[in-house]
Amino acid sequence: MKVWGRAAFGPAAMGLALGCSIVVSELIGNRYVPAVVCALVAILLIRPFRRRKELGLTQAGRGFALGVGVTGGSAVLVLGAGTLAGWISWGPFDLSTVLVFLVTNTVIAVLLEALPEEISLRGHTWTALRSRYRGVIAAAGTTALFLLVPGIASIVQLVLGGIVGVPTQELSFTPPGEDPVVYLVLLAIFGFTLIAARQATGSLWTSIATHLTFLTVNRLTIDGAKRDAGWSATLDSPDVLLLVPLYLVLAALIYQQLGRSRPVLSFASSLPQRDR
Repeated sequence: MKVWGRAAFGPAAMGLALGCSIVVSELIGNRYVPAVVCALVAILLIRPFRRRKELGLTQAGRGFALGVGVTGGSAVLVLGAGTLAGWISWGPFDLSTVLVFLVTNTVIAVLLEALPEEISLRGHTWTALRSRYRGVIAAAGTTALFLLVPGIASIVQLVLGGIVGVPTQELSFTPPGEDPVVYLVLLAIFGFTLIAARQATGSLWTSIATHLTFLTVNRLTIDGAKRDAGWSATLDSPDVLLLVPLYLVLAALIYQQLGRSRPVLSFASSLPQRDR
């Protein structure tokens, strides 16, 4: 149980960080400051207990490039196939608006989601479980704990919001407006893909890049009109959204193959021999 207690600290830290950022957002109405708060809280909570190597913060350039390439390539293949099949149509492409969106989205997505979540879950939690269990159990455990983050964040923002006197959302284990079953299933698939990314190279930067690329692709295309991203996709039917988990599964399979064919880059070679 000690190992599971240490592992649970990861989602607790991320939930606290995310809850704090939500409250800060309500207080100041700014997107960038809450993102910085989220990253700082998560890093300050996790970093004292883990060395950089234990978190997988190595091979930054190579790991990040692989994450972008595999995830982005998988999205292009799957969404491209959907386009050829007539399931997806695309609106006009505004280059300047897209570039501005990519810059602002990258800053916020990295600080608010990709960096803190990966350090907390695929960094700390995965390392804690992997020190005791084989890959399948560690992956399932990390992903199950990952699903708790939205609920923990909801509790934190309710408590902190009440203390500082800002409006708070109702207690929920999924973001407002999301179908709970669909959201949690997608989050589980996403979680396993992020672990596959970490295993492929041993570098957490691969997971961070996978996380960022996934968010960017979806926000630029499927949610493009809603986010004024300069480009958007129109789906023939709601069922076409199944292409999103499909390209995540494809990315996970590619990562698994890379892990097998490049043992020198596998996670086992960089796994810490003790759990601090």
